[in-house]
Amino acid sequence: MGRRHRDFTGSRLGAPIRVRDVCHRMLTIDQAGDIFVRIKKLSTADEVEVLFSGGRFALTRFANNTIHQNVAEENYAVSVRTVFGGRTARASTNKFDDESLRHVVLASESLAKVQHPDPDLLPMPDSREAGGRADRSVRSAQAPSRHFEQTAAITPEARAEGVKTIVGAAERHKLTTAGVYSSAESIDGLFNSRGLSRWHTQTSAEVSITMLAADSSGWQKANSPDVASLDPLALAEIAARKARDSARPREIPAGKYTVILEPAAVLDIVGFMFWDYSGMAILDQRSFLTGRIGTKLFGDNITISDDVAHPLHSGSPFDGEGVQRQRVDLVENGIVKRVVYARATAERMKRSQYRNKVGPVEATGHGFALPNEMGEMPLNIVFAAPQDSQTLEQMIASTERGVLVTRLWYIREVEPYEKMLTGMTRDGTFYVENGNVQGGVRNFRFNESLIHMLLNVEAMSAPVRACGEESFDMVVPAMKVREFNFTEVTKF
Repeated sequence: MGRRHRDFTGSRLGAPIRVRDVCHRMLTIDQAGDIFVRIKKLSTADEVEVLFSGGRFALTRFANNTIHQNVAEENYAVSVRTVFGGRTARASTNKFDDESLRHVVLASESLAKVQHPDPDLLPMPDSREAGGRADRSVRSAQAPSRHFEQTAAITPEARAEGVKTIVGAAERHKLTTAGVYSSAESIDGLFNSRGLSRWHTQTSAEVSITMLAADSSGWQKANSPDVASLDPLALAEIAARKARDSARPREIPAGKYTVILEPAAVLDIVGFMFWDYSGMAILDQRSFLTGRIGTKLFGDNITISDDVAHPLHSGSPFDGEGVQRQRVDLVENGIVKRVVYARATAERMKRSQYRNKVGPVEATGHGFALPNEMGEMPLNIVFAAPQDSQTLEQMIASTERGVLVTRLWYIREVEPYEKMLTGMTRDGTFYVENGNVQGGVRNFRFNESLIHMLLNVEAMSAPVRACGEESFDMVVPAMKVREFNFTEVTKF
């Protein structure tokens, strides 16, 4: 089960294949269990953990209104972690024959034996511990199925038909389009020598579209485990309208404006703060939440949770150690309530000087695979719906003077404690005056504090599943924000 590549001609490197050969069954939990048994027999370690990952990924890329690339890849890997008396290390392979498994076990054990003992390393979890616990702000929930046969069955021809629809929209509007239509079917699994076994399968389909005119552009992107949730034509029409309506952009001066950020723009900027919602980040004193947990940091209308079971989310229901991910309330009405924890981080925090200053402390199922230096992170962010949600049109109608932003890009952190970020708008930036969109404007560079931004949210839409280019997928609303700081006008 080594690595396989397929190109657009339908041939595997080294051997011709037929189209139906692509549709064989993926690695199963039973096959993975057999591989784990073989690995465990080869190991002399105190404990053994094996992570399984991989699947099938295919992509159709287009530019200049033409498909120019169609590729597919299939790959499965095992990552073996061994433990000897507090020493641990990991090694990986994507070959499952006996000799390859013997080599990867030997590599993991050889590395582990030369490590310094880790005083914080815990025994691997068993199935009881990995099930998780619950308190007022941590609740177990069953994630829905994220595997859809119709998504797994997407063919190159089906993606080509989707692209044909997108190109047709571009040609009707006399625009040039570029983008990607991809599909995937993946597995994540974990087995350890304490009897824990976890398995997750998932599908994904994604469409990203840029529409280009002579001096303007428009963009839309969406993905979902269920391809039926995607509408390439609707996305293409929105991107085309943005390119058309932002043509001949005028220049308005930089300064502080009321901005209306579409969900993708919200996602890409707020994503920069969630690395800090980590017990390890607090212990390392690198989180902007240091000394602020339990305080009101954002506006009353900001409530945020991490919830892998949310119906609009995707992803594995267990973390890098196999511990069940819990629903965690991170922010409630602007008050930072807590952060997330891996098992070892929670134990370290309980012994630390910060124990009584960080809210509830317990493992929440958000740890990365060991060994790692980052600890944990919430990856299934959900912004709660506002009491009175508004549509984008309502936000625009209530704006006397402002800027409508489709997306942000090239975002970088300038100052970590106030979460000051810089970046630029792109692919659809519009001037709003007297409740109406007045046309496109040249793009801006911004310098804005996330804390300041989330203190100044005047209105929000109903949250939606959103994806961008600078951060991971989230469930977020569009936001109307006052006094957003644009510092410079760009040349395009």
